[in-house]
Amino acid sequence: MLTILRDHVEAIVAHARRDHPDEACGVIAGPIGSDRPVRLIPMLNAAMSPTFYEFDSGDLLRLYREMDDNDEEPVVIYHSHTATEAYPSRTDVNLAGEPGAHYVLVSTRDGAHEAGPVDFRSYRILDGEITEEEVRVVDRYTEDSTTAAEAAPRTEGDN
Repeated sequence: MLTILRDHVEAIVAHARRDHPDEACGVIAGPIGSDRPVRLIPMLNAAMSPTFYEFDSGDLLRLYREMDDNDEEPVVIYHSHTATEAYPSRTDVNLAGEPGAHYVLVSTRDGAHEAGPVDFRSYRILDGEITEEEVRVVDRYTEDSTTAAEAAPRTEGDN
């Protein structure tokens, strides 16, 4: 299960809408071993494409050095799909190089780039196998966010 801050969900959706019709992409870093997404880093889609995303190699190198300096790792890697559902493509699976990361996809198809609900989903991708996971959206992290009273599952109509 991915537990994520509501502010981060809203920022990811806003980023996806802002970059539409191109795919948006980014990372949420967190302390190593915590599985807690803390620091949102929107990235530039160097491909500037509606069907593909690519992190700029220089930006990615800087990000990994910064995460290393801060004892962080990529907890969430996100991107948008502009004309298809929020499900990993074959290319997405081939590019999934962080076995511990949650891969979040947001679909801005069918007018969702302007307003209304978006399809926001999370997956684990390991050795080419895709496993969808529950997304729990919280207003703040507690000692154990999985049992936090403020934690409530977020459905696509909540955006």
